[in-house]
Amino acid sequence: MLNALTALERGTRLVFSPGLRRYVFAPVLINLLVYVATLYYVLGHFGGWLDGWMAMVPGWLGWLEWLIWPLFVVALIVVVFFSFTLVTHMIAAPFYGFLAAQVEMQVTGRPPADDRGLLKTGIDALGRELVKLGYILPRLALLLVLSWIPVINVIMPLLWAVFSAWMMAITYLDYPMDNNKVSFADMRRRLRSRWWPTLTYGGWVTLITWIPLANLFLLPGAVAGAVLMWDRHYRELTSNAVQAR
Repeated sequence: MLNALTALERGTRLVFSPGLRRYVFAPVLINLLVYVATLYYVLGHFGGWLDGWMAMVPGWLGWLEWLIWPLFVVALIVVVFFSFTLVTHMIAAPFYGFLAAQVEMQVTGRPPADDRGLLKTGIDALGRELVKLGYILPRLALLLVLSWIPVINVIMPLLWAVFSAWMMAITYLDYPMDNNKVSFADMRRRLRSRWWPTLTYGGWVTLITWIPLANLFLLPGAVAGAVLMWDRHYRELTSNAVQAR
């Protein structure tokens, strides 16, 4: 039984094997450039953001400064994390889609069902990323709002964890599904029908993204792991079968 952690471990070994490692260079370089640019920008503006945030706190709440400051830091980390993730995947999507196709050919011995060609596949991958953004951003905004509502914000750490896992599952498991002509709506139905492997895979990928620098080299392995998960858990599902569940 292929589980999420095993898929990630096998996928990472796959992408750095002699036959596939050349397809990893471009996405790793993109992630590194975005990582350095993000870190430089945040460190350069953090002090000003913090001063502006604290200036908006009413004087009678000054005694809560010890609590407001860490809340700001946590909120900033969350925003930076999701911004970095969305930007890197938007830029690297064509490369990840191509990497997923190469992994599928090596693992299964046959190409994906997609016959659009390399250039068309790359262009369509960007369009697919925009569809993902249209799905993720409104839900991200809602969670940010809920995080500031008393009582509800008590359960927000759990909701953020589940949302992060779901977002990462959608992001990575979509690469092999898009390559095999699975629509975005059908992809979500398949993921929901196998919710445990979906959330555990997304959860492990989320943890990987939080490992500084190492995540640059582990994320291509997550793409390969997604191909293994697709082949084991989702490929045999049809739209009618998923809807009947």
